[in-house]
Amino acid sequence: MAEFYQAKQNKFYTENVEYIDYKDYKTLQKYINGVGKIESRKRTGASMKHQRMLAKALKRARHIGLLPFVVK
Repeated sequence: MAEFYQAKQNKFYTENVEYIDYKDYKTLQKYINGVGKIESRKRTGASMKHQRMLAKALKRARHIGLLPFVVK
């Protein structure tokens, strides 16, 4: 059964990303679901380190006003 399971690719690791910029709101929008919540690691495929950086960047972008807190 494990033969059919394919692990998600960590996009940040494959692209050698060291810092996720909060000003790049177009990239950050991909990691927010339809309600406005941050996607989980299972859905994004990010490592724990990159998921923490992603969450921090999303929260900073929300506070500045680049991304909405709630999507209607």
